[in-house]
Amino acid sequence: MKKLFLILALASLCFVDAAAQKKIPETITFVQNAGRRTEIILPKVNGLNIYKADLHSHSVYSDASLTPEQRVKEAWFDGLDIFALTDHVEYRRHERTMLKFLKGYNGGTAKKAVNYNVIRKPATKQGIMADLNIPTQLAQKEAKGYGKGLLIIPGCEITREPKTIGHFNALFTTDNNAIYDTDPMQSLRNAKKQGALITQNHPGWSRKSCDITEFEQQAFDEGLIDGVEIMNGFWFYPKAMRRCVDRNLYMLGCTDVHGLTSTFKANGYFRTMTFVFAKENSLKAVRKALENGMTLAYSSGNIAGRADLLQDLFKASVTYRYLSSNDKGKTTYALTNTTSIHYSLKFGKKTFEVPPFETIIINISGDKEGKPKDFSCHVMNMWEVDYKHPKIVFKALTK
Repeated sequence: MKKLFLILALASLCFVDAAAQKKIPETITFVQNAGRRTEIILPKVNGLNIYKADLHSHSVYSDASLTPEQRVKEAWFDGLDIFALTDHVEYRRHERTMLKFLKGYNGGTAKKAVNYNVIRKPATKQGIMADLNIPTQLAQKEAKGYGKGLLIIPGCEITREPKTIGHFNALFTTDNNAIYDTDPMQSLRNAKKQGALITQNHPGWSRKSCDITEFEQQAFDEGLIDGVEIMNGFWFYPKAMRRCVDRNLYMLGCTDVHGLTSTFKANGYFRTMTFVFAKENSLKAVRKALENGMTLAYSSGNIAGRADLLQDLFKASVTYRYLSSNDKGKTTYALTNTTSIHYSLKFGKKTFEVPPFETIIINISGDKEGKPKDFSCHVMNMWEVDYKHPKIVFKALTK
């Protein structure tokens, strides 16, 4: 009897172990969808949408680390609506490696890269051998996977000696292969012939000042420059804003990214970008917005541009309401930030931080008679021309 019981017990254990083995899955997926887009919420302003744009970036087809397809994915997940891949016309350092990799093609005739770096010296008669339209074409193809959610603006960067000539982005180009000329001024003219808008890039990069050079002055005088990149990566060029206001040019904030945009997130910010005020996200509408100077630059939590646009953006972003008042004339208000942008407000000597989607409480003293009065603040992370902060006036409320 004991032997029978033991046999049955052992059989039972084997059955349980076999059943347990059958329940163990072959593969376990911990994350169903690893891709998460950062949504940057901004208000409508005077009937216009605000689109998030990066109009200066690079890929492996010039001197950066990622492919055009990866750049598009990155732009989408970073919350952008508009993107331009502006690879260098005159500098494409990866061509040397690409030719080594493709040495078995075309009979092995291509021994070395030709005219891959013509920033400081003119190209030979062979000219630029690469097809400079490929990066944009690849970006446009990849963007189709996101429907109408990401607009690709064709473009490239005209890249010459930075101290005396500078770098310029040509946007809305039709043929990047027809832009290069040994004369950099003619390169700008070639881009304008295609109907391109031209941006002066990072005006203070690799220089001791942001002052306009002789070459740039001629380009401005000829009407070749349409806008200026006043923010590039983590850098801000406040002196460059004056030339935009005086000449009625658009202002941009761009990453000029060569590595990964995760650097911005690691520092606690959205990637550097431009806020474009437009009716719709189309090539025609975005171009019109740039031509009309309807842009603000954003970098590292700071916003810079035209005074009227800064005022309009703030008033559409931050609402206020009356809470209470006392017999000493002190009125309490609630200020609510309805956007993804952080605001830093200075009321007299006190500074209040207003994080995204949060409300702060402020107390305002009344006038000499103890009655509620209008009050104002300066938005410390907004920048107007001549390094000024916009002043926001709030009307007194009694209920």
